[in-house]
Amino acid sequence: MADPAHNALPLPDYDHLPIGGLESRIRSLGVEEVEELLAYERSHADRLPVTELLAARLEQLQSGAEPTSGDPGALRPEQTQGRTGSPVSPATSPQPFSPPPHGTPDQRGKPKGDRTQ
Repeated sequence: MADPAHNALPLPDYDHLPIGGLESRIRSLGVEEVEELLAYERSHADRLPVTELLAARLEQLQSGAEPTSGDPGALRPEQTQGRTGSPVSPATSPQPFSPPPHGTPDQRGKPKGDRTQ
């Protein structure tokens, strides 16, 4: 069942934001909104890096910092339609190779001199 507090958060899909995306998106929020996120975080996941980030931003706002422009509803960085997949192509791949053999047919193993049967 969905948490009603989750639906009222100032950042949509808050629980799924990577910390890097969260850091840039909370800059557009005011004191009350950051307080709301901090209370939600402490009562749910209580992730230390996130609570430290939110507490630091709250302190900045309370010290006179102003929210910067931004769109809290913007797409998350991982949702952008960019290039995906490996940058390696057949043209840039190395030639396939086999591991070196353990000896060759013309080099037979030598018996150990100190072994007796």
